[in-house]
Amino acid sequence: MSIEVDILNGDASWARAEPLHRAIWGRHVVEKQPWAHIEWANADLRVLLDAPDDGGLACHVGIYFRTITWNRHKVHVGGIGGVATREDCRRRGYASLAIDAAVHTIRANDAVKFAILFCEPHNFAFYQARGWHPFTGEVYCEQPSGQIRFEAMTPFVYDVVRAPRDGKIDLCGLPW
Repeated sequence: MSIEVDILNGDASWARAEPLHRAIWGRHVVEKQPWAHIEWANADLRVLLDAPDDGGLACHVGIYFRTITWNRHKVHVGGIGGVATREDCRRRGYASLAIDAAVHTIRANDAVKFAILFCEPHNFAFYQARGWHPFTGEVYCEQPSGQIRFEAMTPFVYDVVRAPRDGKIDLCGLPW
């Protein structure tokens, strides 16, 4: 039994990832979330993990690269977003494998100083167990209406070189 993990171009692989996203975050689910009104960035790369038993897509993680500002200093970061695991494939370690592959890919970019993701409270322990730390400062991002303080989800950071734990982050674009 082997697990296939692909890291593909974000736009080119969206057609493969979209059915998984729609299955997990259908309109009836999204409209109840505090982030339902948010416009999200498209992933630069995607980690796609196929289930060994049926070969179908089991897990997705989006990877983002961006120059942001932290306390008005430009910093190149990697981001993780759109983490999704098929309902029948949960609790098998697939998300951990896919996130590890994403972090490895982010680390391979020498310019990246830290990684950032946004999550809901029920996932805090999952990410903290994998070395992510809460960011207690303010995060701002772009939306069609202009710049907003992003409070719909909680930011977590990961040390590539060294991640800040507080201060002011401007994502300089859409969130992920």
